[in-house]
Amino acid sequence: MAKVSPLMVLPPLLFAGLAGLFFVGMMRDNPDELPTALAGKPAPAVEMTPFADTPLWDDAVLRDGEVKLVNFWASWCGPCRVEHPHLMALEAEGLPIYGVNYKDAPANAQGFLAELGDPYEAVGTDATGRMALNWGVYGVPETYLVDGDGKIILRVAGPVTERELEGRLRPAMAELE
Repeated sequence: MAKVSPLMVLPPLLFAGLAGLFFVGMMRDNPDELPTALAGKPAPAVEMTPFADTPLWDDAVLRDGEVKLVNFWASWCGPCRVEHPHLMALEAEGLPIYGVNYKDAPANAQGFLAELGDPYEAVGTDATGRMALNWGVYGVPETYLVDGDGKIILRVAGPVTERELEGRLRPAMAELE
């Protein structure tokens, strides 16, 4: 009987393990969606500096009893332009949206809102990216649905498109009513 070397068994075991990881990853509801570890947990601390002459928001706003969105954006972000009309529509419907201007030149950010409209109840600046890091932001835009107790319900990584709005965001908001 021939003796089997441990090195001969290793490649099939590694392949099986990798195949198992891929399979588990594909079993998510939406394999294109980036998961967040914050869903169902209290929102991280709000750490921003003032943005122009707009009101600055803080942790207390997240726990004010109202459902709201927290939107990380920047003027240099192309997808932020794509999502902006949807944010304007949500604001017109009465949904409070709080902005976090991410690593942006103040004049450019102000010009962005002057050109496209301002959907935000209040905006703060995250010039260093520290707040975004704590919230688990991969890149802008990212939007978080937060319940009235300050708990993160849903994260939209990427622009809030019609598909995201109707397929995920509105249903999640309806569940909170």
